Amino acid sequence: MQNPSQSDVIKPEVRGLAAYTLKHFDADVKLDQNENPYELPADLKREVVERVLRRPWGRYPEFVPAAILRTLAKFTGWHEDGILVGNGSNELIQASLSVTLGPGRRLAVPQPTFTLYKLMARTLQAELSEVLLHSDHLTFDVDKLLEAARTADVVVVCTPNNPTGNLLEREALVALLKTAKGLVLVDEAYHEFSGQTAFPLLAEHRNLVVLRTFSKAMAMAGLRFGYMMAHPEIAREVYKSKLPYNVNIFTLTAAELVIERRAVLNQGIANLIRERDRVFAELEKRSAVRAFPSKANFILIKTEKPARQLFDALYAQGVLVRDVSSYPLLDRCLRISIGTPQENNRFLAALDRALENRQ
Repeated sequence: MQNPSQSDVIKPEVRGLAAYTLKHFDADVKLDQNENPYELPADLKREVVERVLRRPWGRYPEFVPAAILRTLAKFTGWHEDGILVGNGSNELIQASLSVTLGPGRRLAVPQPTFTLYKLMARTLQAELSEVLLHSDHLTFDVDKLLEAARTADVVVVCTPNNPTGNLLEREALVALLKTAKGLVLVDEAYHEFSGQTAFPLLAEHRNLVVLRTFSKAMAMAGLRFGYMMAHPEIAREVYKSKLPYNVNIFTLTAAELVIERRAVLNQGIANLIRERDRVFAELEKRSAVRAFPSKANFILIKTEKPARQLFDALYAQGVLVRDVSSYPLLDRCLRISIGTPQENNRFLAALDRALENRQ
């Protein structure tokens, strides 16, 4: 008997997909992944290490990480049995979609947005309703999103949206929750920069799932931690698809300590919001650049130059940004993470030279 070929073993829906990937570039100024440039204080890091050193490394974490669940319940004000934690919020997005999507089931998602939602839906052989943002100002087309939600098993909305930075306003979200046939997953990876959260709607809307990460405002991208909040009956079902022992003891310890000392992060978040608004104002002074308003820790820009050409010109000056021109509606667009004032000034100066064809 012959060995099966790849076409026999791998689902055709998967073979036709492009993997989610990001090429690594070394750069003096790294503004490509929406990270927090303000590191956690060294004394806090040392305390994490000291706490972990007191724990046995040859033993698994608790099967149910009760300590972090209690901490998150107190931190958020949500029921402990309605909270799940994950190795980044991406894992919880995957778990949520795994228990809701499959052949004959449908995901509704705005476009452009974080590409992982569509990738996971295709892998699960689900159908897709993609709702384009308004092409002129890249805001949500609420009417079409509501229409798609009526027949979708799941709606995923990233707000503020990545890579455009715009919010789905509260009134539109309430309408979506009331209209949706199934679950509404709200990805709040950037909510700390926006002044808005869907959390107050959880108690009233049992079809709402709120997802958050410690990779952005909480400065823990290297440790991978996220959590979701949902009604307990939904959390119990998603739990079935979550891998056991999915968060290691180092990350669990760091997450607890960061929540305990979260006040140390507030200044960095305030700095990033202030810098985002300053950089946006600076970009608006440049007639060759269109900057889209953002409530996240990044700004989307569009120029007449081909995006790859501008990306290369910036990188040649030691500034790394994200080329998002392959996304729907984003031809000639780059996404710029907000860094420190010095990093942002380096970007602005490099941008001016690139637009003037100077190096």
